[in-house]
Amino acid sequence: MNHTVLVVDDEPAVLDVIIGMLEDLGYEVISAQNGPEALDRLRQNLEISILITDINMPGMDGHELAELAKRNRPELKVLQLSGREPRRGGLPMIRKPFSFEELADVMQRTTGVC
Repeated sequence: MNHTVLVVDDEPAVLDVIIGMLEDLGYEVISAQNGPEALDRLRQNLEISILITDINMPGMDGHELAELAKRNRPELKVLQLSGREPRRGGLPMIRKPFSFEELADVMQRTTGVC
């Protein structure tokens, strides 16, 4: 079963690295660079089952994005990314920078797929 992941990060270089890792793990990947763009992608593509979002983004941060996304799609699995922000709201989080192996492990534990 293919899983479609939406990855959101305001830093294009970081976004590219995460996309590459997820594709290597076998995921179908869609990306966005901010919260509003991510919400549009979620509305347009019902195949997205996992949201991976950076917490520290200008405008809508990852906490707000996760809350709005879960409100509209309660079944959506969410993983947050941050280099400095503390975890909030009980959502799983992975600290940047992370390795391919760490991402694979967190995806397996938090989403049950990988």
